[in-house]
Parts: sequence; C-alpha cells; structure tokens
Amino acid sequence: MDVEDVLIINEVNNDLLEAVEHVEIPRVRMGARVNAFELSDAQFIKNFRLTKELTRVVIESVSPFINPPSRISALTVETKVLVALHFYGHGTYQEGVGKHITAGIGQASVSRCIRDVTVALVNNLMDQYIKYPRNIHELRELRNRFYRKYNFPGIIGCIDGTHIAIVRPNEEEHIYVNRKNYHSLNVQLICDENLRILNVNARFPGSCHDSHIWRHSQISGIMENIYRHFNETFFLLGDSGYPLRPWLLTPLPDFLPNTPEERFNDRLTSIRSIIERCNGLLKNRFRCLLRHRVLHYRPEVAGNIVNACAILHNMCIENNVAEPVEAPNMDLGIYPIENYGHREGMNPDLQGCKTITRRNYKKSFSQLMNEHILDSFSNKIQKYLYIPMYLLLHLWTIRFCVKWKKTFT
Repeated sequence: MDVEDVLIINEVNNDLLEAVEHVEIPRVRMGARVNAFELSDAQFIKNFRLTKELTRVVIESVSPFINPPSRISALTVETKVLVALHFYGHGTYQEGVGKHITAGIGQASVSRCIRDVTVALVNNLMDQYIKYPRNIHELRELRNRFYRKYNFPGIIGCIDGTHIAIVRPNEEEHIYVNRKNYHSLNVQLICDENLRILNVNARFPGSCHDSHIWRHSQISGIMENIYRHFNETFFLLGDSGYPLRPWLLTPLPDFLPNTPEERFNDRLTSIRSIIERCNGLLKNRFRCLLRHRVLHYRPEVAGNIVNACAILHNMCIENNVAEPVEAPNMDLGIYPIENYGHREGMNPDLQGCKTITRRNYKKSFSQLMNEHILDSFSNKIQKYLYIPMYLLLHLWTIRFCVKWKKTFT
C-alpha cells in the first residue's frame, strides 16, 4: 500500500466520522407524567383508593422514613407513594392513570417504590391504625358497641382467615400450597362491628389451618389472659374451624333442625358474617390481594404488603371513604369448612373440642346471665337468641347457685 492509498483511506474515514456526527439520534419520548392531585376527587379515589387529603397524610407520615432524592432525576416521596397506592389498589402499575404516573420509571424502580413505602407504612403507622383493645375500658367500649348493634352480649370482635395468593417461593414452597392447590399466605384477621381491622397476622403459609394460626398467635394468649384476670365476659366469634374456648365462641356441633342449637348457630353466623364483609371490602379496595393478581414477592414482603393494605383500609373506614365498585367474579380467598358439624375428621387440633363443647357453652351462658341478662332476660334473650324459657330458668338457677356458693365459702 503506497502513500496515496493511505491518504485516500484517511479521507474516507474523516468523511464517515463527519457524517456520523451530524446524524440526529431520535429520542424515545415517554408519556408525560400527570399531576395526580389535579384529577377530580372521584378519579383520584378510583385510581389511588384514598382521598387527596388522606394521601397527603400518608406522604407526610412516611416522608421521614424514605430516603430523599439524591439527584434531580430521582423520584420524589410523593411519586413513590402514588406508585405504591396505585399498585395496592389495582395489583398493577400499567393500568389507567397509573401508566402516566409511572411514565419513564422502570419496573425495578416501581418495585423499589412499593417496597420502600410498604416498609415505611408498616414500621411507623401499624400501631397507630391497627389497635387491639389494650385495657378494660377499651374492651367494655368495644363490647357495648357490638351489643348496641347486634343485641348479643360479650362480643368484642370476629375472626377468620383469608388466603392471599403469592408467587411460588424459592424455599419450602410446599408449605405455601393451600387446599385449593395454589401458593398463598393464610392471613388471620379480626374486625370490629364497623369492619375496622383490630388485628392482622400475615406470617403463616397457606397450608396452615386457621386453628393452628390462632393457637400460635399473640391474640390467643391475650384473650386467655383477659378471661383469667377480669371477672367479665369478652369473646371473639369464629367459625367451626376454630376450637371452642370461653374467650372464642364457635357454632354448636351436631345440631338438629328446628332446635335452639340451630337457631343459636344461625344467630352466631349472622353476626360473624361481618368478618367476611371486612375481607371482601379489604380485597375489593386493594385488589393486589385478590387471588388472580398474585403478589410476586417473597412471603415476608407479601405479608408486609397485606399489613400495609390493612392500615390503609382502617384509614378509609375512619374517614368514610366511598367503597369502590365491586370487582366481578371476585375470589375472596375465604373457604368454608367442608365438614361443618363433624369436627373429628377435620383437624387434629380439634379432636378434643367436641367433648368440652357443652360444658364450655354452659359456662359461657351462665356468665352472660350474670353480666347482661338480668334486667330483661325474658324479653331480649328470647327475642334475639330464641332460647326456650325452661333453658332460661335453668341458667337462672345456675347463677343463683354460683352466687350462693360464693357467699358461703
């Protein structure tokens, strides 16, 4: 190659470089992010489930616990909260206004937003918005509210489990497979008469039975201590999947049609349905918890998302936020006991329950007589519990004997 060839090659290269420098590379233009607070109130609630005022409360509450933006292009706390709220409400961030809120934000960044906001909510607002009664005055107030609404003495809450679908975990995945054959968390919820969540336990895998979760929950010990230390009746209502205790009332087993036991069970079931309504409202408002959405997070993170949704649910209840339109074909993850009334084959934890059922009910009713029935037992109890008069007289006799025994011993 002579000098002339080298000069020609250099000239061609220079022309190519000059041409490349003048090529205009088209920029990928993302949709402009909308200002969510400029939406109408109805549109805002539809997309984020909270009112604008409540959303600002959440932003102010979690701001000190979320790292501030380190650069101009970083996401603000407001954007992170809106991204998380939209995900809680819809189970996706690519729907409706959500795709404009997340415009230009990668999926990994959206996932970090959800994690950051979830942790901040659970660590700093859980005790403020999810409160189980802590003293005798709060217990009495809760019991009185139930009594005023349902005319059934002694109740302070209703309990049930609900399944939250999760993606298959990497470790011990078999323990998360529930009896409907999908991976889930079995979440224990307790609510009051106004559908407000008093306690949430989202730590147990889907294969765990409701009675197992109850037995290992902190609330079980709290209720037993209340029973042993206070000379008053306070109990929760549960379905037949729970063991009968003086502090946990469940339906009578092996009842016959057209009997007082059947009417008692009907009354109990009617009141206990509020926990199912609570579950339904929680999942309809925060649809990331619905079965077909499936939380694509580790069980620990999914449990925190459930807790965060419970916090926001209570905020909505306290502030009378309108309920969203019910989702079609909604699977609430609440599965009835298949062998209702026949506890022997259901669960080893309940094997001994049947033998103590009658004794515990007798004791529970005598306590109810002592505390609530004396003023108008012939009217209210027969009207609301449908107990025959001979049974009322029997309970009255028990009360008199107990009182006589205390007097002379």
